[in-house]
Amino acid sequence: MSLTILGLSGALTHDPSAALYIDGKLVAAAEEERFVRDKHAKNRMPYESARFCLDFAGIEPADVDVVAIPFAPVSLFGKARWHYAKRYWYAPDRGLDAILAGNRRFRRYKKRIEWCLLQLGFDLKKVKIEPVEHHLAHASSAYHCSGFTEKTAIMGIDGKGEYATTFFGYGENGRIHKIKEFYDPDSLGGLYGAITEYLGFEMLDGEYKVMGMAPYGDATKYDFSRLARFENGELVIDTEYANVIGFRRYKEKGKGYYFSPKLIEWLGPMRHGDIADDPYIHYAASMQKLFEDLALQMMDHYLGDILRETGRLAFAGGGALNVKLNQKIIARPEVKELFVQPASGDSGTAVGAASYVSVKRGVPVEKMEHVYLGPRYINEEVIAACAKHPSRPNWEVIADGDAAVPRRIARILADGHPVAWFQGRMEFGPRALGGRSILGCPSAAGVADRINEQIKFRERWRPFCPSMLDTVGPQMLQTGHPAPFMTFTFEVAEEWKTRVPEVVHEDGTARAQVLKREFNPRYYDLMKALEELTGNGVVLNTSLNRRGEPMICSPKDALDMFFGSDLQYLIMEDVLVVKAEAHENEPA
Repeated sequence: MSLTILGLSGALTHDPSAALYIDGKLVAAAEEERFVRDKHAKNRMPYESARFCLDFAGIEPADVDVVAIPFAPVSLFGKARWHYAKRYWYAPDRGLDAILAGNRRFRRYKKRIEWCLLQLGFDLKKVKIEPVEHHLAHASSAYHCSGFTEKTAIMGIDGKGEYATTFFGYGENGRIHKIKEFYDPDSLGGLYGAITEYLGFEMLDGEYKVMGMAPYGDATKYDFSRLARFENGELVIDTEYANVIGFRRYKEKGKGYYFSPKLIEWLGPMRHGDIADDPYIHYAASMQKLFEDLALQMMDHYLGDILRETGRLAFAGGGALNVKLNQKIIARPEVKELFVQPASGDSGTAVGAASYVSVKRGVPVEKMEHVYLGPRYINEEVIAACAKHPSRPNWEVIADGDAAVPRRIARILADGHPVAWFQGRMEFGPRALGGRSILGCPSAAGVADRINEQIKFRERWRPFCPSMLDTVGPQMLQTGHPAPFMTFTFEVAEEWKTRVPEVVHEDGTARAQVLKREFNPRYYDLMKALEELTGNGVVLNTSLNRRGEPMICSPKDALDMFFGSDLQYLIMEDVLVVKAEAHENEPA
């Protein structure tokens, strides 16, 4: 019997996405932001992403058996709603609301999903909508997609779902068992987000920036331990300082933040602007250290026995995108292998909810080995976009593209030019992995600064990452641990720090993608061609977008971005677009 499941996320008013499983195979997945060109697509439903999934699979709404959603009603007879009310005693209106109308958000979300399904042509009488608890969806996206067959420890850390903020459990024989959950406001992810706001960035987006800033600071200069503690198996955040609501919030220019005026009294004014300066770099370092220390203590407490037994850990939730924590987890002797869901944030819960329902209905899901799950475009569509574009691009079709494109682009990269690389299916999740990327040669001095200043307009302290051949990974990263998704950082071998300096961070690490050819042959062949030219099978890889914008989806998006930047070269499938001023410089 065939089983078709559409997962739709967006319950938390950000990062809506859609994922389609057919008979246990993840056929398509995409984030709404890519189609509507609005980063995080706040307060939207996953309409365009769902339509893409159905169209890509060539199916009608009537062919979908279940719509899985990563948000569920929470019983009044459990701990969650009472914990919330008790800990937010200073905002009695919120506490009472949690007790008396605690599933209001779920009902509102379900109505919005039903509206979205009607727009897509679904018959609500014929399709079943199945809610999955938010943290179970995260857990499933990690465990069921990991391919691990042994008993597997499962960890979930994020801001919050319905009420839960943190999940510890294990998977065995396809079933997920819950060991422990923590509830709002006791949220490590929420605390990191609050400090992210204090450091002048947006929550849900700036956490990477705090993590990138941390190596420039000294974590011993400021003791952040007063903000949170883990004692007797419980995580407690000090809500005098952070994870605050109502009148406890610090307000500036009419905006309320998730930290309090008391934090300002302690640490000084919140940071503004792009400079990574003292004392804020030290605050970033202290927050990162506290996050790592507490996460590892909680992991040891709840999952230590399972890890010592089998060594397998599956990790998801926004906190799983903290690659420095992941580096520390991998370094643990009891951890043989860590699988981090590549779309660990809330967009990945579409995959999680759908995979959970599939397994529950008796259809196991395949291991997630790549994220090339979005739209792809053929040469004719690329040429049509070029013909229509107001900037009237100069373009040519490279004959015998599979062989010639990697060689031609490798030569341009080796000469020190960044290239916009648009190939195959768009990636799912926050990382560019060779589908929609800006590439540079990591041995070309200054290429990272050039990309930063002319194209990405990013903060100077944020690192650029390497993609590399699977033959290079073990030498450069000194480990054979799988790293297909840029979810880990590794200590770079001394020799490689000087060979590819443009992709090594301040602390001597790199957040790496190690690629097997079968998952992206053309990208692999590009790195092989670059290896022949420079001796290094490594490329600098950052996402194909400008600061504050979502990653590029279509050829039109790529052309808009290309002509709105100082990039000179754009390759889309076999079609090379070159700006006029670059023609004179292009290698023969």
